[in-house]
Amino acid sequence: MSTYDLKDTKTEKYFVNTMYGTYADILFILFPFVVIALQRVWNEEGIEILKQPDLSIAAAILAGMGVGKFVLGLIGKQDLGRYKERIVFFIAVTLFFVLGPSLILIIKIVNDSDVPKFVIFAQPILLILAVALYSTAVSIGNIMTLSGAEEDDENKERDVYDGDSPTPLNIQLKTEQEHEKAPK
Repeated sequence: MSTYDLKDTKTEKYFVNTMYGTYADILFILFPFVVIALQRVWNEEGIEILKQPDLSIAAAILAGMGVGKFVLGLIGKQDLGRYKERIVFFIAVTLFFVLGPSLILIIKIVNDSDVPKFVIFAQPILLILAVALYSTAVSIGNIMTLSGAEEDDENKERDVYDGDSPTPLNIQLKTEQEHEKAPK
């Protein structure tokens, strides 16, 4: 097996593990909302479940976490300037299409007794967008980290074969006189 194949296998495993970690985060966030939905189904609330602010709250949480991940990707690697505009674009999309509408729906649903029917469709769409954008944010953050790690690996390989060997540290022990003079 060539080093190229090993690098591809290592990268593929990294992204598969990242995917599992990302969806574990999403499931962990959605778990309380699933419990609430099961309780509402138990109470025979039916379609009224979708008229509650739960899905918008979950979407807002995921959107907020996504913005955080995008910001980490934005500030993570200074020499990847060509991607900065794309990351800022994804932050704007997350704020404009998910976080803002989710917060508005939460406020409107909590304050109004008569919830419009479009909320039944809007909330699941917001949640799906939030999951997709959070997944994208984690992927972008990990790509930035991975590209930085690959550059470091290349530098390490180059340092091993090129250049001089490292100079050992010259550590001198204190004499008894220096030890006695040290402030206590």
